[in-house]
Amino acid sequence: MSKDTPFANEKVMEEYLSSLLSDAVDPVEVTERTAKLLEQATVDLAPDDSAQSQQVEQSVVTPADEVIAHVNNSVDDTAKAPPGGVPLKPLEERLDNNFQALFFEVAGLTLAVPLITLGGIHNLGKIGPLFGKPSWFMGVMIHRDEKYNVVNTAQWVMPEKCDQSLEDQLHYQYLIMLSDSEWGLASEKLVNTVSLSKEDVKWRQVSAKRPWLAGMVKDKMCALLDVDELIVMLNNGLGSKDQVP
Repeated sequence: MSKDTPFANEKVMEEYLSSLLSDAVDPVEVTERTAKLLEQATVDLAPDDSAQSQQVEQSVVTPADEVIAHVNNSVDDTAKAPPGGVPLKPLEERLDNNFQALFFEVAGLTLAVPLITLGGIHNLGKIGPLFGKPSWFMGVMIHRDEKYNVVNTAQWVMPEKCDQSLEDQLHYQYLIMLSDSEWGLASEKLVNTVSLSKEDVKWRQVSAKRPWLAGMVKDKMCALLDVDELIVMLNNGLGSKDQVP
């Protein structure tokens, strides 16, 4: 992982994700604390930390073609986007005890999504921008006569860090489709598909904010996304810090 990315070491990443999982009363306080954590992450890595990070990356990354093939072949055709207005149970209750998840990277942050909630993966193609949309909406990509709404994942997940400097460094290559919706998350790198159990996850408190963040995969130091909650928010034009009406 490059020292120029927002998350230069595991400790900073863990503190950042833990701050998102916490149920803070004052959202301003969370923003300020998160900003400090992100600022710490820009400090240069020591040589041994850098070498260790590179070694971890090399040991877990699977060729993108293999990841795409596995995910697309594993897509559950019966998985449907949540109907509007229907309350959702926590992701922990909706998953089997053992499940597979796709791990991918955006701006140095590793994210995970359960395979049963995905609609497939496409190579990112030409995107046609639309006016009057939120800053995280990159535009529409047409693939085999289907129109997909492309989300700038870094801008959506961590808007407090996504300044012009970070935007200039982003190199999105893939579109990760959310269930059977028209929404897709732009991704820089596909890491791997991993088998997990519920015990591997530090789950979000039921009363906590950010319903899109289901929890944190403890050993991997990455955020586990609740795709159904995420679709609800995107359909309502909401960002990661907004509250679902």
